[in-house]
Amino acid sequence: MIGKNGREEAAGRTRSRERAVSSGGGRGGWWGGGRRDGARADARAAREAAQESFYELDSAQRDALLAVETVKSAGEPATARRVEQEFAELTARIDQVTVAYLGALDSVDLESAEADPGAVARARQQLDQAKRELDAKRAELGAFVSRLQPIVDHAEAQLIRVTPAVERARQALLAATTALEQVRGAGLRADDLATRLAELAPELTRLNQGVSQHGVPATLQRAEDVARRAEAVRAEAAQLPERAAEIDRRVTSLRTRIDALENRAHTVDPALSELRRRFSTACWQDLQRVPAQTADAVRTARGKLTEAGRARDEQRWADATAAIGTVRALLDTAGGAVTAVNDRLQQLNEVQHDPNREIERARFALRDAQRLAMAGRQAPDPRHAGPLDAAVGRLDRAVAALEESGRHPDYWHFLTELAAVRETAAEVVSLIRGH
Repeated sequence: MIGKNGREEAAGRTRSRERAVSSGGGRGGWWGGGRRDGARADARAAREAAQESFYELDSAQRDALLAVETVKSAGEPATARRVEQEFAELTARIDQVTVAYLGALDSVDLESAEADPGAVARARQQLDQAKRELDAKRAELGAFVSRLQPIVDHAEAQLIRVTPAVERARQALLAATTALEQVRGAGLRADDLATRLAELAPELTRLNQGVSQHGVPATLQRAEDVARRAEAVRAEAAQLPERAAEIDRRVTSLRTRIDALENRAHTVDPALSELRRRFSTACWQDLQRVPAQTADAVRTARGKLTEAGRARDEQRWADATAAIGTVRALLDTAGGAVTAVNDRLQQLNEVQHDPNREIERARFALRDAQRLAMAGRQAPDPRHAGPLDAAVGRLDRAVAALEESGRHPDYWHFLTELAAVRETAAEVVSLIRGH
C-alpha cells in the first residue's frame, strides 16, 4: 500500500543484500576490513530497524484504510467526506516519508565490501532518520484511528443491521412471489399485484450491489421499503381467494333478494287497489309510484349485479364492491317501499276498525310523561309542561277531526298526528331523565 508497493520493493532489496552478506568476501587488511565490516553491520541493522518500522506503518495504514472505508459505507456523508479528506492528507505525508526511506535504502550497497565508509555512515544516518519519521507517522496514524474509533463503532453498528434487513427483504419477496403463484394457480390473474411485484426487481438488484455502492443508510431504507411493499403484495394475494369467494357469496345472496323482492312486488298492486277503494286519497296518494319504482329498482339491481359479476371475473375488486353496494341500496329502498304499502293497508284497517286503540296509546304515553314531570314537584318545569300541553292539544284536535270527517276520514293524518304525540311524550321523558 505504502508508496506504490514500496513494501515489496524494499523487502526485495533487503533480501538481495542479505544473500550477498551470507556469501562472505571482501578485500582489505584485517584491521581496515574489520572497521568497514562493523560500519556496514551497523548500517544494515539500521536498515532492518527502518524496514521493520516500514512494515508496521504499512500494516497500520491498511487498518486505518479499513476504518475509513467503514465510515464511508455507514457514516453520515459529511462525516465520511471529512474523514476521507483527513486520511488522504495523512497518506500524502506518509508517502513523503516512504520516499525518503526508499532513497536511504538505495543510497549505498551495504552488501558490498568495497562500499565507501563515508557513504555507509551517511546511509546509516539516513536510515535512522527514516525509522524515526516512519515511527512518527505510525504514531500520527494511530492517533487518527483513535479519534476515528467512535465513528467506526457507530458505523459498524449500522453495518450489522444491513445483512438481516436485506435478508428480510429477500424473504418477503420470495413469500410474495410464492403467494402470487398460488393465486394464479387458483385461476385468479392478480395482474395489479404482479405489476407491483415486478417493480421491486430493480430494488432487489440495488440491494445485491451492497453498501459499498449505495451506503448503509440508503441500503437499510431500501431493504425496509422492499420488505414492506412485498409483504403488502403477499397479504393482498393471500386475501384474494377469500375476497373472490366473498363477492361470489354476496352476488348469490343479492340475486336471491332480487327474486324475493320481485315476488313481493306482486302484492303492491292489490294492496293499492284496496287502499284506493276503501280510503280517502290522502291515505294512499304518496304510495302511487311504488309499483313503477319497484320494477325500475329490480331492473337496475339486476344490471348492477351483472356488472359486479363481470368486475369480479376481471378482478376489479373495488368496482365489484361498489356495484354490490349499489344493488344493496336499491333493494333496501325498494323493499322498504313495498313493505310501506302493505303496512299502510294494515294500519288503516286497524284504525278504521278501532280508532280508540290508537287514542288510548297516545293518552297513556302523555299521562306517563305528565306523572314523571310532576314527580317531587308542586309545579312542572316549563320545559316539560309546554311540549306536553301542546301534545294534548294536538291529540284533541286529531280526535275531533276524525269524528267530524264523515264517511271518508283521513285515517293516515290521524295516525301520523298520534304518532307525533307519542314521540313528543317520549322526548320529554328522555329530557327529564337526562338522556
